[in-house]
Amino acid sequence: MNLKSGLLLLVIYLAFISLGLPDSLLGPAWPTMYVDLRVPVHFAGIISMIIAGGTVVSSLLSARLISRYGVAAITTSSVLITALALLGFSVSQHFVYLCLLAVPLGLGAGCVDAALNNYVALHYRARHMNWLHSFWGVGAATGPMIMAAQLSAGAGWASGYRTVGWIQIALFLVLLASLPLWIPNATEGDGPNRGRRRSFYELLKIRGVKQALIIFFCYCTVEATFGLWGASFLVFARDVEPEDAARLVSVYFVGITAGRFISGFVSERVGNKQLVYIGEGLIAAGLLVLLLPVKTLFLPGFLLVGLGCAPIFPSLLHETPRNFGEQHSQAIMGLQMASAYIGITVMPLLFGKLASHTGYAVLPAFMGVVLAVKIVMTWHLNRKVT
Repeated sequence: MNLKSGLLLLVIYLAFISLGLPDSLLGPAWPTMYVDLRVPVHFAGIISMIIAGGTVVSSLLSARLISRYGVAAITTSSVLITALALLGFSVSQHFVYLCLLAVPLGLGAGCVDAALNNYVALHYRARHMNWLHSFWGVGAATGPMIMAAQLSAGAGWASGYRTVGWIQIALFLVLLASLPLWIPNATEGDGPNRGRRRSFYELLKIRGVKQALIIFFCYCTVEATFGLWGASFLVFARDVEPEDAARLVSVYFVGITAGRFISGFVSERVGNKQLVYIGEGLIAAGLLVLLLPVKTLFLPGFLLVGLGCAPIFPSLLHETPRNFGEQHSQAIMGLQMASAYIGITVMPLLFGKLASHTGYAVLPAFMGVVLAVKIVMTWHLNRKVT
C-alpha cells in the first residue's frame, strides 16, 4: 500500500466514525426526549423510520449519483448535510421539526454508506472492511457516551446532538482536504468500463440477489431494533435507570467495535462466510441470556449481541463484488443498502407499536424470529453463489 492509498484509508476510517456517531444517538436520548417533546414513547420509531426512509432513497440513487459526481464528492457533501441536520436537531424543541430534519439526516447517511462500502470492497482487503466498520462502531459507541455524559451533567439531549454535530463538521473539513487522494472507480464518469446501467428488475434477476436483499433486511432489523429499543427494554421491562441503560447500549456498540477489530485479524484465515455464521450464533446466545431477568447478565447479554453483529455486515459487504461481479457491485451495493434501511425504516417502528401493547420484554423474542429468517437466507445465498 503506497502513501497516497494509506492516507486515503485513514480518511475513510474517519468517515466511518462520522457514519456511526448519529446512528446511536436517538435510542439512548429517547427516554428523556419523549418527555420534553410531550409525545408517546413509541414515536421514536417515527423519527427512525423517516431517517431510514431517506437512506433508502439515497441508496437507490447512489449508483447514478456516484457515476455522475464521483465517490469523493458524494461522500464529502453527504457528511456536510448530516452535520447540518444534527445541529438542527440540537435547536429543535418540537417533534415535527425533528421529523423534517430527519429527512436530510437520512439522505446524507445513505449515499455515504453505499459509496464507501463499495469503494472499500473494490480497492481494499477484507481485513480493512472489518476494521473500517469497527471505526463505525467507535462512532456508534461514542454517541451514547456523549449523550450519557450530557444527560448526567444536566445539559440535556440537545447538547448531545450539538456536540456530535460539531464533530461532524470537523470530519467534513478533513474529507474536503482529502479530495485529491481519491481514485475514480471504473463506473464513474464516462470511462470505457462504465457500460450500460442495469434496471432494478434486471439486477433482481441476478442469481442470489433476492436472498442477499432479505439478509440485509433482517440483519439491519436486528441491529437497529436492538440499538433503538435496547435502552427502553432495560428501563421499562427490567427497571434500569435511564443513565445506566444508555451505558449498556454503549456496551452493545463497544461489542460491535471490538468484534470487528478482532474480525479484521481473522477474516482472511476464517473467511467471510464462516464469520457470518459465527456472528449469528453469538447473537442467538446473547438473546437467550437477555431472556433471563437477572441484572448481572444484562452486560454480557448486550456484549454478546454486539460481538455477534460485528462481523456480519462488513463480511457480507466485502463479498458483494465476488458474489455478483465488479461491474454490478455498485448498483447491487445500493440495492443492499436500500433493503437494509427498509428494515430499519419499518421494523423498529413495528416493534415500537407491538411493544406499546405487549410491553418491551418481548424484544429478545422478536429479534430471535428475525434472526432465524436471516440464518436460513444466508444458507440459501451461499448455495447459489458458490
